[in-house]
Amino acid sequence: MEVALVAEEAAGVRTLQRIARSDHRLRVVLTASDATAPGVSVASAAAELGVPTLPADRVRDPELADDLRERGVDVLLNVHSLHLVRPEVLDAPRVGAFNLHPGPLPEVAGLNAPSWAVARGHEQHGVTLHWMEPGIDTGDVVDEVRFPITPDDTALTVAVRCVARGQELVDRLLGHLEDGVVPRHPQDLTARRYFGRGVPYDGWVPWTASAREVVDFVRACDYGPYPSPWGVPRTLRDGADEIGVVRVGATGRSCAGRHPGEVDEDDEGPLVATADEWVRPRYLADGAVLRPGDRLAAQAS
Repeated sequence: MEVALVAEEAAGVRTLQRIARSDHRLRVVLTASDATAPGVSVASAAAELGVPTLPADRVRDPELADDLRERGVDVLLNVHSLHLVRPEVLDAPRVGAFNLHPGPLPEVAGLNAPSWAVARGHEQHGVTLHWMEPGIDTGDVVDEVRFPITPDDTALTVAVRCVARGQELVDRLLGHLEDGVVPRHPQDLTARRYFGRGVPYDGWVPWTASAREVVDFVRACDYGPYPSPWGVPRTLRDGADEIGVVRVGATGRSCAGRHPGEVDEDDEGPLVATADEWVRPRYLADGAVLRPGDRLAAQAS
């Protein structure tokens, strides 16, 4: 099969390398990554293999459809590229277009799926390979894999597992293409949940929520040491100083009678009250220090 790959990030690099090792042929790679940037990028991996590249945003140009047909493309595979693909482009490959989505469908469609799963306290997550159609993450499912989320997971650790487990689905797709039959399983769109670019609580730590919700939100933002798509959760101290809350831990200890956001301490360090239990700040941005009597809150209205 002749393949056009639209890809970014580590998942895109791994997919490119897998296709290159298969009996299928890469005809063109569309990517926004820079071949001259440090480290291995999709563009540099394509250049090393001698595969021509195009800007990833070309998928929004209906004229790309003719280009793909001229190249004899049978399959378009999208891996972690966020550009919306024009319907004309989706129709151009002879066999079809497929997307590797880092979340289970239909319940976690859209953007930043690992972060949303952690923030909402999901106990499992997954990766889905699906047929592409004009709707976002609405196409029939080819295959999926699911795995548990543990209380110690962060958005980064979940995302890393998505990359690794997603390659299993890429391998299976390549096998289906060799066999000449790619499965189609319609999604139950009544169970669909779509998540956009917004950040829960507008990025402010919700001290008035339960301790579980506070801890889940902070770890959902945690991509350390890499930049988080949701940024660092913020809080205001005494209505003035903005502090970044990078990591917090649960204590399981009731804070009954204390105001959410109120700071106290024990032998192990500072504690912050939530709606039900104390949480322990483990890492604050810029070396900030909390002291008993401080009051933390979301952005003042």
